Amino acid sequence: MSGIGPPEPGEGTRARDDRQPEEAFPAGRTRTALVSWYARHRRIAFALAAAAVLLGGGYLYATRPQQPPPHPPRRPAQVPYPAQVVDVTYLDARTPPAGAPPRSFSFAVLVSVASGPPVTVTRVSQPYAGLTLTTTPPAPFRTRADSARKITITMHVTDCEKAPRDAGLPFLDVTLRNTRAIQTQSFIPGARYAQDLSHALEVACSNRSR
Repeated sequence: MSGIGPPEPGEGTRARDDRQPEEAFPAGRTRTALVSWYARHRRIAFALAAAAVLLGGGYLYATRPQQPPPHPPRRPAQVPYPAQVVDVTYLDARTPPAGAPPRSFSFAVLVSVASGPPVTVTRVSQPYAGLTLTTTPPAPFRTRADSARKITITMHVTDCEKAPRDAGLPFLDVTLRNTRAIQTQSFIPGARYAQDLSHALEVACSNRSR
């Protein structure tokens, strides 16, 4: 057969497709893409990781076993002042002890301690000039809590001009001491003591020499 032009393909002949099928995504490019994504989102990743740590730590802290609060230390009981627990009660007039000087007279009082540590009476005195005072037993003497001690007070008139002839509300000054403090307390023994003291002073000074 003769002719001009390119030969026509024969029957059953297919043209060859020069295009190559698309290749799978190379592994190296996959790793590069992941690294690139991590570099772009590194701050977000760190923030997520930190939040997870904080949430986990907060949960552990919230669910930790609770310890009971410690009991506050007990304060020791306060020791009372001696004047708060001591009382002086008048009993009666007494005969002066043997050997007492003239113009002397005596009274009995009861010193009691209600509570607290023992109380020591270090001194007993009276406010009037012209009178001196002694006690039996002599001061200092000690009295325990919930107990009482009988004391004999003997007064001696040294100057009738300075001694009161009519004692209105006479009192006794008693110096007390315990483990907390030393105090001087004035005790008024009462109306009977005032009457007996006024009578004793009148008797002691009625026959004074001029």
